[in-house]
Amino acid sequence: MHMRSSFFLFFVIFLLSSLQSDVIEYLRKIENKTDIHQMRNIDFIYLINLDQRPEKLEKSIRQLHPYGIYPYRFSAINGWELTLEEINDVGVKCAPGMDSSVLGSSYLPNGNFKRHDELVHIYGRTYFCHCMSKGSIGITLSHLSILKDAYDTGYETIWVMEDDIDVVRDPTILPDLIAQLDALVGYDGWDILFTDRDTKGKDGNYVPCIGYAKRPNFKPTNPQQYFYKEEVSDNFRRVGARYGVYSMIIRRSGIEKILNFLLTYQIFLPYDMEFYLPDGIKIYTVQDDVVSTTPGSLSDNAKPGYLTKK
Repeated sequence: MHMRSSFFLFFVIFLLSSLQSDVIEYLRKIENKTDIHQMRNIDFIYLINLDQRPEKLEKSIRQLHPYGIYPYRFSAINGWELTLEEINDVGVKCAPGMDSSVLGSSYLPNGNFKRHDELVHIYGRTYFCHCMSKGSIGITLSHLSILKDAYDTGYETIWVMEDDIDVVRDPTILPDLIAQLDALVGYDGWDILFTDRDTKGKDGNYVPCIGYAKRPNFKPTNPQQYFYKEEVSDNFRRVGARYGVYSMIIRRSGIEKILNFLLTYQIFLPYDMEFYLPDGIKIYTVQDDVVSTTPGSLSDNAKPGYLTKK
């Protein structure tokens, strides 16, 4: 009887895992790249921008072009235009052994495709974190599309921006900062370098990140890594976690860690709460902002604001 029960449990797990579609199927291919989208110590520069937000692209470009920086515009995956099938394929499907104490949100065929909130407990149902918006799903798929492109192309170092950047001081110093960080901790000693100290709230003040959000299908080996903060020099500090992914320089090692994590565990949290979860990921920030975010910038994350813009 025990053997039959064990076999049945194994069969259920196998069946549910086989239904778990690979996120990679929904990543957007990147074409028509040129050498103009690079700079010293950075193999390629990407800028994520929704087709519906040309004004945000213009503002970003207006800040970068005077410094001779020409990012490749990545046409963002619009989460508000994803089908129900696409959304349910990229999220976390509940399976035996997952943490059922985590509050999640699902998108169901009934209820006019609206979000449904409940504990993660129904086997086979797709869940995201509580209140996860469709816009946030699109943002994650956009970032993963860029990482996949960079990995496949063989890039060692990339710079990824979103279209709500604020250029605080001359960004042509970034190649020198990369060289300084290499000298400080070693070429293989870091995975991500953020070009500002921390994300900012609408009032312009820094919003530090302390800790991490739970996932039903992942438990970190060392939860304390997310609380880590250390000033390592006048120019850099090391952190275990932070919010905001609008301007980040990523080494190939970081590309691999983030891709492996999200292609293994599927999308559950917003991207800026996911990228730092891989065990052992090494994250640094500059001490003084170079490229940061515009406080209170227009966002289509929580709702498709572009539909009502004037």
